[in-house]
Amino acid sequence: MRRLISSGSRFEREIGYSRAVVDGDLVFVSGTTGYDYDTMTISDDVQVQCERALKNVASALAQAGATLEDVVRLMFIVPNRADWEPCWPVLRLYLGEIRPASTLIHAGLQTPEMKIEIEATARLRPRHRTP
Repeated sequence: MRRLISSGSRFEREIGYSRAVVDGDLVFVSGTTGYDYDTMTISDDVQVQCERALKNVASALAQAGATLEDVVRLMFIVPNRADWEPCWPVLRLYLGEIRPASTLIHAGLQTPEMKIEIEATARLRPRHRTP
């Protein structure tokens, strides 16, 4: 069973994608940046962006019936190598005990204001599955 999840971001509608897709017991969360979707603003601080991106991922996971604890794989995209290490404390805070498999890529993002993008894959545990 496939289910689409939206954050309400205008980008999803304008570009044509979903914040997340639930397919069976897997949850695929699209690359997620540090935008505050309520105000459609983004901080200049990479640590703030990293934390907001993780909260946005967690929100999508919650809509799917999962949590960050269910994440098995992450991909981080950071345009500026110097911005990666400042994110480590934030990542350790949210993921330090979970320790999913992960990959880091250095590449440009949609806008110059975006300093980090996080993509996640999670597996729904039996207690999280919805009919």
